[in-house]
Amino acid sequence: MERIPILKMGDFLLVTIQVDMYDRLAMTLQDDLTNRITQTHAHGVLIDISALDIVDSFIGRVLGNIAKISQVMDAQTVVVGMQPAVAITLVELGLSLTGIRTALNVEKGMALLRLPPARQGRTLPGGGTPSSLNETTNQVIATQWRADDDAED
Repeated sequence: MERIPILKMGDFLLVTIQVDMYDRLAMTLQDDLTNRITQTHAHGVLIDISALDIVDSFIGRVLGNIAKISQVMDAQTVVVGMQPAVAITLVELGLSLTGIRTALNVEKGMALLRLPPARQGRTLPGGGTPSSLNETTNQVIATQWRADDDAED
């Protein structure tokens, strides 16, 4: 059976998805990650999805479940490298990916994971949290892309 490699980098686990995700592989990844968090006592999980062109509702829910499971096990989750089309699809499907923080690339994702816990849950000026800002930013980007597509028609 095909498996997605999970690398340990200090206190973090790095998952780079380089193949098309299908349901069974997503469930295997969820189980493998849960086991690796337990074995390594990792404090963070970084999932690079830059190679994914498509994320359906099931894969989106699995990513959300991974984040929730990781959080229960005292590890934070950051998803990096999301393609604009993937962000648009997730917003259109109504998946908020609660509990998942996002970053543009691995470097920025690792920086998010390295933040002290007190700063991870901080409130931004005017209210809101960094994760709510990410969700709002993703929605704005999706809306902008849709407007650009409509303008081309």
